[in-house]
Amino acid sequence: MSKLTVVGAGYVGLVTTACMAVLGHDIIAMDVDEAKIQLLRKGRIPIYEPGLEELLAANRDRIEFTTERAYAYRAGEFIFICVDTPPTASGDADLSRIWQAIDDLPPDEGKHILVTKSTVPVGTGALVQAELAQRGYRHISYASNPEFLREGTAIEDFMHADRVVVGADDPAIAARVAGLYEKLERPMLVTDVASAEMIKYASNAFLATKISFINEIANICEITGADVTIVAQGMGMDRRIGPHFLQAGIGYGGSCFPKDVAALKQVAGNSGYHFQLLSAVIEVNELQKRRVIGKLKRHLGDELRGKRIALLGLAFKPNTDDIREASSIVLASRLLAEGAEVAGYDPIAMDNMRALLPRITYAPSALAALEGADAAVLVTEWRELLDLDWAAAKEVMAQPLVIDGRNALDGVALTGMGFAYEGVGTQVKSA
Repeated sequence: MSKLTVVGAGYVGLVTTACMAVLGHDIIAMDVDEAKIQLLRKGRIPIYEPGLEELLAANRDRIEFTTERAYAYRAGEFIFICVDTPPTASGDADLSRIWQAIDDLPPDEGKHILVTKSTVPVGTGALVQAELAQRGYRHISYASNPEFLREGTAIEDFMHADRVVVGADDPAIAARVAGLYEKLERPMLVTDVASAEMIKYASNAFLATKISFINEIANICEITGADVTIVAQGMGMDRRIGPHFLQAGIGYGGSCFPKDVAALKQVAGNSGYHFQLLSAVIEVNELQKRRVIGKLKRHLGDELRGKRIALLGLAFKPNTDDIREASSIVLASRLLAEGAEVAGYDPIAMDNMRALLPRITYAPSALAALEGADAAVLVTEWRELLDLDWAAAKEVMAQPLVIDGRNALDGVALTGMGFAYEGVGTQVKSA
């Protein structure tokens, strides 16, 4: 087994730390945030990810948390870079934390393999290797090892990955990095650095494209009378297409798809190529979030001022507290601009949302959010919300109207109970 240093105790870093420890490796997880490291030493984690805290606790004999950069870098045979690369104002990825990690590398002590797991633009590896060569760091080799984790199912995605991708220009280095995952017995793709970097961006961009495509189909279904849930089912039965990511709704969000699609478009633009398809994907996704306002106005009238709208679910997807690029942010902001009163509820993400949009009324429960509401909008398909007692909800609402932004509720049952119901591209008739 090997000694790994994981740089960055954020989402990717903590999942990598826990799962690599499960595989038997010894891990030093390093972060410059002293408060975060102290929290981790106490057995608590700063993010919400099902099972992660328990997995870290179960493998704590192989994990050390530290803020000591010099110690962490010197100790690791493999140095995994797991820092975030947020978008800049120009749309490019911010690589400042990547370069800080390069600056912190030990000048001449022992041999190390630097492994970038952070999502970086194609060509970053070449730049890093050029910088290492310029500094005379012959003792440090380089590899790319992109992550394909979904928030809410990250541990499952790591331990039962569809594939492990390793990019390195030296086959011997690629083999050593690939060997870290040997116990997983998962499909392995070894390639060059640039191709490994592109695989990550291309994968996320393609999945985002499928989402925007089915949302466009849903919008046409609303005009033509077709039902997008049936259309998607029929499409997904074709093995060339598959059923995944064909769920119509109010758009994608989160920390990966919006950032990675925009970054790939920017990389293309910086190279003089206009990626027209991704421009459309981004535009469709942004417009899709706003279509809920039109649905509300069809039922409640053009004047939403003074109406109470309950947003059920605030995180960008279930089983996470992440609100980055969440549809709820656009919806709440638009509703507030229309003069509506917005009540919000989420099992996990309300504290994060409260810091961003304090003007929302944050309710202690879904039923409390629905009290006196003129409409309920299902934004995030948490199991708690899908299992809501809708008969009780109808009793406390001012008007029995449900806008199902994820096509996750039983529209037939709700209309049978006397609700006006509208999904995305579906043809359930309101009572």
